[in-house]
Amino acid sequence: TNLVYYSTMKFATAAAVTLLALSTVDALNVKKLFRFGKTSLPKDSSPKPAAKGGYDLDVSELFDGNNKFIADKLAGDPAYFDTLGTVHSPKYLYIGCVDARAPPNMIMGTEAGTMLTVRNIANMVVNNDLAVMSAIQFGINVLKIPNVILCGHYECGGVRASVANVDHAPPLSIWLRNIRDVYRLHAKELDAIKDPEERHRRLVDLNVIEQCVNLFKTGVIQAKRIESYKDGGVAIPQVHPVVFDPKTGEVKKLKVDFDKYMAEINGIYDLYDLENAKVPM
Repeated sequence: TNLVYYSTMKFATAAAVTLLALSTVDALNVKKLFRFGKTSLPKDSSPKPAAKGGYDLDVSELFDGNNKFIADKLAGDPAYFDTLGTVHSPKYLYIGCVDARAPPNMIMGTEAGTMLTVRNIANMVVNNDLAVMSAIQFGINVLKIPNVILCGHYECGGVRASVANVDHAPPLSIWLRNIRDVYRLHAKELDAIKDPEERHRRLVDLNVIEQCVNLFKTGVIQAKRIESYKDGGVAIPQVHPVVFDPKTGEVKKLKVDFDKYMAEINGIYDLYDLENAKVPM
């Protein structure tokens, strides 16, 4: 009898704890809704069919586009896919933003196979981002890519969000903090720009420059540049800071003297020593 009693009480306690936990989660979710501007409780969060004029769930255009892509390529070169399927030797490692208006091959006018691409919000090179760090390692050490393109773009939602005094909630808020740090480093220059759009564009430029600096901090880039400099007198890979303007379609290269830019911090971030010789940027 005692065993049955204690078993029943144990089950009831566990059930009560579970219900309390679920209620707490629901309460936190409701609190979060109000925090981000909601004025009433959600009535029903279950999926509903899209109303007329709502979301277009038809993706057939993608497959139609693929068929056109295949036909166009074969018309120009019957062996196009034989080559594409067997050779992978990109000339560029492209690090860019996920923004749908900045597709790398399209804005650069390059063919498939030309660029190894890795993209994230606001084209960041963050040292604990395994995706971008793995792509850098693969591109530089395995594919021997000689050029790294770090491409930002104006009208960047990530850059705009980073300067808003809003908690976007993790993980986005954690990611955007890296761009806030770029602003902090250049606050004097940026605060002096009165026009908000000009300030935005300059922050985009500075973010690209700082992400290039982050590239120079990595062991992969440093080791390969020293190796190539010792072998042939040229430091490879070269790092190119560029910005795309979706309002004009233009890609411009930023004029940056990285030798001067890195001079003050090389002593902190240099991981290798080439017999005390300076490897030019």
